[in-house]
Amino acid sequence: MNYSRFLTSVSAARKASPIRVLTELMQKSPPSLISLAGGTPNPAVFPFKKATIATGHGNAVEIGEDLMKRALQYSASAGIPELLSWLKNFQRNLHNPPTANYSPERGQMEVCVTTGSQEGLCKVFEMLINPGDSILLDAPTYSGTLAAVSISSVESYQHGIIPNALKEILSTWNPEDTKNHSPPLPKFLYTIPNGCNPTGNSLTADRKKEIYQLARKYDFLIIEDDPYYFLQFEKPWAPSFLSMDVDGRVIRTDSFSKVLSSGLRVGFLTGPKPLIDRVILHIQVSTMHTSTFTQMIISQLLQQWGEKGFLEHTDRVVEFYRTQRDAMLIAADKWLKGLAEWHPPAAGMFLWIKIKGVSDTQQLIMEKALQKEV
Repeated sequence: MNYSRFLTSVSAARKASPIRVLTELMQKSPPSLISLAGGTPNPAVFPFKKATIATGHGNAVEIGEDLMKRALQYSASAGIPELLSWLKNFQRNLHNPPTANYSPERGQMEVCVTTGSQEGLCKVFEMLINPGDSILLDAPTYSGTLAAVSISSVESYQHGIIPNALKEILSTWNPEDTKNHSPPLPKFLYTIPNGCNPTGNSLTADRKKEIYQLARKYDFLIIEDDPYYFLQFEKPWAPSFLSMDVDGRVIRTDSFSKVLSSGLRVGFLTGPKPLIDRVILHIQVSTMHTSTFTQMIISQLLQQWGEKGFLEHTDRVVEFYRTQRDAMLIAADKWLKGLAEWHPPAAGMFLWIKIKGVSDTQQLIMEKALQKEV
């Protein structure tokens, strides 16, 4: 993969922050080190000394005094080492990506922690998109995603993006144009493959395979935004784009927001090392790092649970939302039958309702529904 062709000039020019390099060097040094380098505050003056956090299942999460000193301090931009290590092993075991054992230059799988998956997406878009660039995405999709780009909306239905619709859009270009980059080919396809916000659509494995082959043919990246992956109602869970990524062209965002806490603001990016490294360089000069304290809480919980315990927790979360979904479907069938149409979502939190005979529901929702306290 020629990753340089996807980068904006700003992203390509990024260099490591000297201050951040010093911080990470100090963290690898022995406790006896006396540092005269960075402006790191002394933990002796911090008012917080230790914490015990009760959990619904398992033992309490303990943050003792030594751990608290770390939790309240600056940390590496990519994430604290123990959380990063856990996440890398988890992604390997869960998705078994072909890129896990590649060389860095070939697109070796890399992971970094972000302040929610939204920060990860924002950094990825800023890394890849110049004004006027062409990109592909489901229609409709999450409203917090993109602006100021040339968007080609791909028709989507109950089972996600329709491959033939994507083929038709791509037929505007010649695959040979990937060599001369003129006219500009789409840089990437953005998709929420499970329980898409707002449609509730979920891509099938067969459609993913077709889409991935089109990505190879036309040489575009796939941004797999998958915050509802752990909210799939049926097992086995659908294979991810990451699991079939033989080229190193998939950037995947995951989130703890839907299964642990949305307020902790911790997500993680997985993708080819040359691109994830660019994101980390951006984090160094913007947010610097995700809150060390929230990373520490999640890391301690995951170390205590292990992968098995975490997946057992997600099973409990799925059962909760399955009950919510079923109640919504019963209510829709009772009150909206004949007036609207919908499909039972296979994952996520959204039921997409199309009201028959109404092309624009904005006034209905913003005025009449609010009057009825809906």
